[in-house]
Amino acid sequence: MTTEPAEQGTDFYLMDDFLTAEDRALRLKVRSFVDKDLLPVINGYWERAEFPFELIPKLAALGIVGTTITGYGCPGLSRLAAGIVAAEVSRGDGSVNTFLGVQSGLAMGTINMLGSEEQKERWLPAMATLDKIGAFALTEPDHGSDSVALETSARRDGDSYIINGRKRWIGNASMADVVIIFARDEEDAKVKAFVMERNGDGSYPDGYSTDVITGKIGKRAILQPDITLENLRVPADNRLPGCHSFKDVTRVLTSTRSGASWESLGHAMAAYEIAVNYAKTRQQFGKPIGSFQLVQNKLANMLSELTAMQLICFRLAVLAEDGRMSGPMASLAKMHTAQKARWICSEARDMLGGNGVLLENHVARHMTDMEVVSTYEGTDSIQSLLVGREITGLSAFS
Repeated sequence: MTTEPAEQGTDFYLMDDFLTAEDRALRLKVRSFVDKDLLPVINGYWERAEFPFELIPKLAALGIVGTTITGYGCPGLSRLAAGIVAAEVSRGDGSVNTFLGVQSGLAMGTINMLGSEEQKERWLPAMATLDKIGAFALTEPDHGSDSVALETSARRDGDSYIINGRKRWIGNASMADVVIIFARDEEDAKVKAFVMERNGDGSYPDGYSTDVITGKIGKRAILQPDITLENLRVPADNRLPGCHSFKDVTRVLTSTRSGASWESLGHAMAAYEIAVNYAKTRQQFGKPIGSFQLVQNKLANMLSELTAMQLICFRLAVLAEDGRMSGPMASLAKMHTAQKARWICSEARDMLGGNGVLLENHVARHMTDMEVVSTYEGTDSIQSLLVGREITGLSAFS
């Protein structure tokens, strides 16, 4: 089956050779959704800072939700296939990729990794069909990079836990049916995971309220609220038994961190493709700007960095599939791909000149979305310190 990326020159080192026929078919299916369903509508939602609810049934129909989870109605994709999905969705839009990343990797991934068999059967099938939306409530207003120091508390009270605290930047939280809340158990001061569900009438339980963050320069089409938890009562049966301390939270975060690298690759692919097409068609001084030396130099360097990103992402997928991907490996990949994708998007925007600031040309949306990607899942500075600790054996964290 022929595929589109090679036509744009984004597969310069023939990475397609490592894909199975199933991988190529999956990529083509997701890319078709992006081109036919997502791209024609996303700019309007992005500009209005609204979530594109109309895309949810179409996303569900792709059969990609739950990515690497096996069973419970999930597709059981390989790590490479899951990465391809993230890259292709991000090639369309970062907000939609974040929605899927929160749903599949963080929310469903936490339940699959830390939940009991009964809890998996209870929540995962409906989440795989997007009949139930999930959220992952870890970050707090005063604890982002140092989320290990979270202050949200949980106190056992009979057959329930009473949870108090605040969370920030929690994707999907204002529309979620299932919210995983990380809180410090007052009994032993260890971080535990609790699942809050909507009431049967669709309302949220007393003590749970959200306030969607506004004024964002990027990821404008994903709703990321602040959460306030005031004596929120969660059934004890909704505590995930596999979460005994923050080390278990770290296991979830490590398993999903490579997703940010694949997303960065998707944004970079989109920006590069836009720049190449523009260079071939934009006429200045009587000829295409792609004929000028400066433009060709930019495109060559953009392709060089894009190819390096691909090599890192593909290798990381193999290591993850083999169970050999370490936290520092994921950190190095995230640091590199986020840095280079930001640069590629910026170069593409510059190449388009004034047209580059128009949403209709898409590159500005990818550029500002990459500003967000470079921050979440650990900033470049934090990732560099994690890698530095691995190199030297010395921690730079106080």
